[in-house]
Amino acid sequence: MKDLYNVSASPHVRSGVTTRSIMRDVAIALIPASAFGVYQFGFKAFLVLLTSVASACVCEFLWKRFVVKKSTPYECSALVTGLLLGMNMPASVPLWIPVVGSAFAILVVKEMFGGLGQNFMNPALGARCFLLICFAGRMTAFGVEQASSHFMNGAASIDGISSATPLAVIKNLEAGQSITGSVSLCDMFFGFTGGVIGETSTLAILIGAAYLLAKKIISLRIPVAYIATFSVFVVIFGGYGLSCDGFYYLLCELCGGGLMLGAWFMATDYVTSPITKGGQIVFGIILGLLTGIIRICGNSAEGVSYAIIFSNLLVPFIEKFTMPTAFGIVKKKKGGAAK
Repeated sequence: MKDLYNVSASPHVRSGVTTRSIMRDVAIALIPASAFGVYQFGFKAFLVLLTSVASACVCEFLWKRFVVKKSTPYECSALVTGLLLGMNMPASVPLWIPVVGSAFAILVVKEMFGGLGQNFMNPALGARCFLLICFAGRMTAFGVEQASSHFMNGAASIDGISSATPLAVIKNLEAGQSITGSVSLCDMFFGFTGGVIGETSTLAILIGAAYLLAKKIISLRIPVAYIATFSVFVVIFGGYGLSCDGFYYLLCELCGGGLMLGAWFMATDYVTSPITKGGQIVFGIILGLLTGIIRICGNSAEGVSYAIIFSNLLVPFIEKFTMPTAFGIVKKKKGGAAK
């Protein structure tokens, strides 16, 4: 026989997309926001990001070397986890905090539950919430470093400006006080405000999100459902309604804090988000409701991190009720057997 056929198990059509290529694209998409964070907060921000990434990679290497004791291909997941964790920290934290956070993210949240693909919540956000509980003061010390215009002893002096984040300012507004004169939406959009390293610039985050969408790494379902649900919640319960102040308030809530970073980069995590299309929409709706409840009804001005990790725990239930029926299978009807 001249024609030989190769018989193999499915799948017969394979994609060139790998875990490593996906993680590499996510890391590339995070460059604009992290680079702006370094520009905004100074060299200390770069050290925090570098320490966080290096610690995450070292922890993963040590775990595989001494616990798993087998060689596995490097898939860049630790790099992304470390980068996201560093971006979720203020530049003022001492460098041992990203080391502790990276160790918790990799060893506890990820590896102890089976490694990549088995973690039950986003490792970076799990570590951030752990650090917020343990070191609340250091994790909420937001500030901006600016070089002063005068020189002292031949060197430019550095002024550390520590102030409340725009969300905290909005949260503490008194009844009847105009929001337009309290915070600058333009500064919030471009990122010239206090906050953690990677969340201040909405523009930089959207540039990275556009890259992920162009590469088809993520879809619009979770981010759009998340942002739309949160927007409706803010309009209804925010206290400003559909007025001009209400529209300005909504835009400030969208651009402030970690909403954009969480919606585009952490809520869309493959492992901890639903795989079904309907489940992704439900997941986004739950995220929007939880974030709105925490921000508007609670005492905290933020809430994105806790909303995402709590919703991560609901993913198995969401998938159970949104999983489509396989072809040829008829679901049981209530009170009767399947036909």
